[in-house]
Amino acid sequence: MVFEGLSEKLQNVMKKIRGSARVTEKDVKEMMREIKLALLEADVNFKVVKDFIKSVSERAVGQDVLESLTPGQQVVKIVHEELINLMGSVPSKLTFSPAPPTVYMMVGLQGSGKTTTSGKLANMLRKNGKRPLLVACDVYRPAAVKQLQVVGGQLDIPVFEMGTDRDPVEIAQKAIEHAKSMQFDMVIIDTAGRLHVDEELMDELKRIKAAVRPQEILLVVDAMTGQDAVNVAGSFNEKLGIDGIVLTKLDGDTRGGAALSTRAVTGKPIKLVGLGEKLNDLETFYPDRMASRILGMGDVLSLIEKAQAAFDEKKALEMEKKMRTATFTLDDFLEQMQQIKKMGPLNQVLAMIPGMNSKALKGIDVDEKQFARIGAIIQSMTIQERNNPNILNASRRQRIAKGSGTTVTEVNRLLKQFEDMKKLMKRFSSGKANKLLKGMGGFRGPF
Repeated sequence: MVFEGLSEKLQNVMKKIRGSARVTEKDVKEMMREIKLALLEADVNFKVVKDFIKSVSERAVGQDVLESLTPGQQVVKIVHEELINLMGSVPSKLTFSPAPPTVYMMVGLQGSGKTTTSGKLANMLRKNGKRPLLVACDVYRPAAVKQLQVVGGQLDIPVFEMGTDRDPVEIAQKAIEHAKSMQFDMVIIDTAGRLHVDEELMDELKRIKAAVRPQEILLVVDAMTGQDAVNVAGSFNEKLGIDGIVLTKLDGDTRGGAALSTRAVTGKPIKLVGLGEKLNDLETFYPDRMASRILGMGDVLSLIEKAQAAFDEKKALEMEKKMRTATFTLDDFLEQMQQIKKMGPLNQVLAMIPGMNSKALKGIDVDEKQFARIGAIIQSMTIQERNNPNILNASRRQRIAKGSGTTVTEVNRLLKQFEDMKKLMKRFSSGKANKLLKGMGGFRGPF
């Protein structure tokens, strides 16, 4: 889960002070010490931590807070606001050239996920009505051109390449000419990376930059490398000049050092984040939403956006009606699970719900194999059994387990999950949202 370790520590600190009717300077100092340790353990840059603690402390010991009717809540609010400031007070979105094509130059070290991210970005732009062209300018890494072609093929997005025996600057220039003649309005140049920042790499990137004059240079860094990612960002910005950062593998970053440090150190915004391996797992970075998730306040806006993208509105209304009239069947349950699956990993989706305990999310996930088993179990039932699971006695459950290649225990677990979901959805449809959210704290997934 994103920032799992840091979230858990900060949420524990916030819990201690949130309900306090009285907060002293000593309380604030103790809290700051715990937050400082949590941030340092999360591999956040030391200077960034120092400045953050100073800003929060100065505001938290002010008269307005200490004499407030809800001082604990005020301190939490200050920590939340300063986290947002740390990562960028407003989202910094991609900019577009007034005269197409808009050129994005993707740079970074080897292994940062640059080629895959180029494909993800092209996919994101196409969904927004753009015509992207991918350009293979990495002529050094074995099979780099082929990798971009494979990614482009999976997305049905054209790739411009001239082999590996041409100058990358020439390839980039020819690609721009091709894009103009074929009316592509977006050009994404996948440049070569190195194992470390070196003069040869920077010289080549500077030449490409001078030749094509990109609208934006986007630095792709691996969030899981923590302080190394911050150092790389600093070097690239100093030598090349970057416009924004793309953090990849953020879903695997349990610490959060890179996301919390890069903007403060480089002065350049995090524009996009990679939250998975699939080619649609690239999102705009929202500092306020991320700060809320870190502190366990949820991310309702992102949850709604994901749901709108994944759910069919007509089916959702039909499902809601079935919930209210208690006609929700196992077929409906399977369809609901498939819709939720489209929203991404279950633990990430649940983390967006306000008040979710980070501990409760550990181990929650339903992978491809588990979804396959759920489908096999339900499809091994008769229509009558799916519509009325109450008739499933021991012998019927044994038959279903045998037919689906699972165990009776797994069948029982699925049936319990079905009943739990029915209860939760019944609460939700009756407007008791708070109870729903509390109830979801115990959600463990079917298997």
